Amino acid sequence: MENSKPFIALTPYHNLEKDEPYMRPAYLSAVREAGGIPVILPLEPEEADLPQLVNAFDGFLFTGGPDLHPFSFGEETHRCCQNVSPKRDHLELTLLKLVLKAQKPVLGICRGIQLINVCLGGDIYQDIPSQFPEDFPIAHTQPFAFDIPSHTVTVVPDTLLEKIAGSSRIQVNSMHHQAIRKPAPGLKVTGYAPNHLAECVEMPDYPSFFLGVQWHPEYLWQKDPAAKNIFTSFVSSASRN
Repeated sequence: MENSKPFIALTPYHNLEKDEPYMRPAYLSAVREAGGIPVILPLEPEEADLPQLVNAFDGFLFTGGPDLHPFSFGEETHRCCQNVSPKRDHLELTLLKLVLKAQKPVLGICRGIQLINVCLGGDIYQDIPSQFPEDFPIAHTQPFAFDIPSHTVTVVPDTLLEKIAGSSRIQVNSMHHQAIRKPAPGLKVTGYAPNHLAECVEMPDYPSFFLGVQWHPEYLWQKDPAAKNIFTSFVSSASRN
């Protein structure tokens, strides 16, 4: 159908206490505003159905959430590691491989950027405060509302992020205690926090949109053009011809 909106699949959050999937409305609003139709994936789909799901959607948004289990990147559990969702880990690690094989547009946010890196062979800091020493500790878990930026990100020139942001430095919010440590093969870090912690990754050779960001643009897009452009660029790349 001509001029149809792209269907954007969102990986679900997981209420670990109730063992129930859910979604933060900010993601849905951001995708809708960008011109997409957001659809929340099931937490435990039949694995045999995943290829059909990948074929059915035009773009995939890997959302924020709990820590990745350290076993997924070959480590023991650090004492500062927080709760994990094995169900989400299994869904997203399996799903992402199929999405990449199908070359569908990918956007990863917060946990999503960490998942991308782990899935492709990189690793993460299990706990920034105890594993990443810095003279001036940046508030990666900010003390105020999510729609207020808390630190800057330096944008690498000649990258997708620079094209989206239109600037060499942007202001972002921050709600995480884990982050990329060793980038996976094939990924390029294209944004850095003031302490040089990785904040954005791209896959330069990927044939469609591919971006992972450590911050939460879904809470900033109403005020910040760079955050809004992340979603509009992603949804535009998923649009059907």
